[in-house]
Amino acid sequence: MRLRIPPGVHRPRSDTWLLARAIHDTDLTGATVADLCTGSGALAIAAAQARAARVVATDTSWRAVLAARLNAALNRCAVEVRRGDLLGALGDDRFDLLVSNPPYVPASTDALPQHRSSTPLDGGRDGRALLDRVCREARNHLRPGGSLLLVQSSVCGERETCGLLEAHGMSAEVHARRRGPLGPVLRSRAAKLRARGLLGDADEEDLLVIRGRLAA
Repeated sequence: MRLRIPPGVHRPRSDTWLLARAIHDTDLTGATVADLCTGSGALAIAAAQARAARVVATDTSWRAVLAARLNAALNRCAVEVRRGDLLGALGDDRFDLLVSNPPYVPASTDALPQHRSSTPLDGGRDGRALLDRVCREARNHLRPGGSLLLVQSSVCGERETCGLLEAHGMSAEVHARRRGPLGPVLRSRAAKLRARGLLGDADEEDLLVIRGRLAA
């Protein structure tokens, strides 16, 4: 995959590629897919390369929208990129698969920052400001039998995500898990996260891909 990442657009990291692998593990032949918080467009491109029939990508940042369009063209993938807020940019459309790598790093405030250098990372005090919105609203944009693939850190609460998906009418399971050291941003906030009970003694986290599924 060829990607150009302009300043102000989140560069794909290990969580992106873990979710991309989950996308490729899913049979998307002829499916419709939406990528929420697309950033560089890497996940939307992964879905298109997995033979999805239609791929829509959304982001609130104009820089991300332009980057995703450029990267889709570089990879010769048909991706419709929309500027908008999470699922709100989807209108009344419903999809076979929703994928998202939203900002989930716990921050000092619940106010989502507007500065371009931090917006792709911070997800409120517990990291769940956007995760919870995706979990609550996903079923409204899924076709019967459709799925959501969501990546997050264990610091944000595995049980919270699964429980919220189930509370909103979907089954939930951990599709993939990878244990590793904290990333640089989480590591720089480790002491504060421990003080708030969000992080244990080890400087490690699980990256999780959680699948929610709507009944057929």
